[in-house]
Amino acid sequence: MKPPRKLHIKSYGCQMNVYDAQRMVDTLAGEGFVETASVDDADLVILNTCHIREKASEKVYSELGRLRVMKDDAARQGREMKIAVAGCVAQAEGEEIIRRAPTVDVVVGPQSYHHLPQLLARAQAHGRALETEFPVEDKFEFLAPPKPAAIRARGISSFVTVQEGCDKFCTFCVVPYTRGAEVSRPVGKIIDDVMRLADNGVREITLIGQNVNAYHGEGPDGRVWPLGRLLQRLAEIPGIARLRYSTSHPRDVDDSLIEAHRDLPALMPFVHLPVQSGSDRVLAAMNRRHTARDYHEVIDRFRAARQDIAFSSDFIVGFPGETEEEFSATLALVMQIGYAGAYSFKYSPRPGTPAADMRETVSAAEMDERLVRLQDLIDSQQSAFNKAMIGKTVDVLFERAARNPGQIVGRTAWLQPAHVMASPDIIGQVLPVTIESLERYSLLGELALPVARPQPSPFSQMTTGA
Repeated sequence: MKPPRKLHIKSYGCQMNVYDAQRMVDTLAGEGFVETASVDDADLVILNTCHIREKASEKVYSELGRLRVMKDDAARQGREMKIAVAGCVAQAEGEEIIRRAPTVDVVVGPQSYHHLPQLLARAQAHGRALETEFPVEDKFEFLAPPKPAAIRARGISSFVTVQEGCDKFCTFCVVPYTRGAEVSRPVGKIIDDVMRLADNGVREITLIGQNVNAYHGEGPDGRVWPLGRLLQRLAEIPGIARLRYSTSHPRDVDDSLIEAHRDLPALMPFVHLPVQSGSDRVLAAMNRRHTARDYHEVIDRFRAARQDIAFSSDFIVGFPGETEEEFSATLALVMQIGYAGAYSFKYSPRPGTPAADMRETVSAAEMDERLVRLQDLIDSQQSAFNKAMIGKTVDVLFERAARNPGQIVGRTAWLQPAHVMASPDIIGQVLPVTIESLERYSLLGELALPVARPQPSPFSQMTTGA
């Protein structure tokens, strides 16, 4: 029997890339590959790239330079190492990667990774392989279920892709060009995936998509189902304790989604809802298709449905032409909404997007100063939100052993890590925890009730540090 070949994947960026990396592992398992955390002895290294962040391409080429040295060293030792570039940088710059990085064997876009076995065979026969088409429906049709052993190895929480692509065409964003138009998976296939995960011990499902609440998949009744109806159905699956979804667009929050938050205890009261700016002029220049008031009204609808709901968001600082007054509108919006956390970035142009041609740039110094002010405000809100948990008893889904001996870590409904001293037998359970203190962003507490010793979950032997 041939020894298994070792596969190392380095993923950048969003949750979609994390999910895609897992499915690459599943896809290549049938070709005799097993995943390794070390790049040093890998037979195949895949860089699963993201094109959202600044200088994403150059970071890829820098990493490829390091891998070229490792590939040459492996060849001198008589061992063959293959290198593949996947993801959105591959989609956007496939030909350029082939030209600039001769060490790369395979370039594959995010909609084509299910062709990896064929591409590797093509590279073996012809030297190199490139595929960056947009066959999203073909990819969704291919999505074979991971093996139970793979599910258990990944833990009690799992991502499930339900939607890909985006039709919004925000002027700063490359996603419509690298991931394509919005496409949704059929409801039946999603149900099958979630039932299989639940049967293998997964307790929490996060539905993901570039614009997940634009979901419009075909239901078993032949009708189009929105995300809210899909969530209603998934909440009925035995074993699934928690449901989440990410990332949403304010324009696609419909009544069915609000009702799901009102009616489903399994749907967690935490929503990531990017706004990007508090200025209506900047929002229009971004082609966000909503105003600050529209965003406030969506928040109010969520809060009317569930009073304990909390929010995170995305912000871009220094979009072309942003004035100090317009930036102040963003600070005012943050003050008015109150966030449990948020991601904030300085604007950087993406080649091929409309904003890249806008001439009224904001200086680097102004962007730096504004970003500090915004992040200080967001950090203060997050800190206040976390401190408010002290003395309360909240439900925690326990995930794994923590770094400190005897500690088990899980997450609250609002995604805060919570640590208790307990037996690993509680992994996979949702239990009440009384929060006693806060250590940076982690909550520390103790189990609120005596826990009867259960049968160990499939994950109780996991010892990965938090």
